Amino acid sequence: METISITTEYIKLQDLLKLASLVSTGGEAKNRIVDGEVTVNNEICLQRGKKIRPGDVVSFSGRQMTVAYEN
Repeated sequence: METISITTEYIKLQDLLKLASLVSTGGEAKNRIVDGEVTVNNEICLQRGKKIRPGDVVSFSGRQMTVAYEN
């Protein structure tokens, strides 16, 4: 599982997909999310603004990731 470092309290799901280079644009992220291609904690998530915090597990395109606060 890949860990993405963040410096804020949370990151929005669509921004996480962009930060992890899984999509190239916010529009692509939106489309992938509303098409049901992304899961958060093993449940399909259709909310592109979903707040992802440390401990949440996001799966997309065969990859799993979580976030952690940057030291």
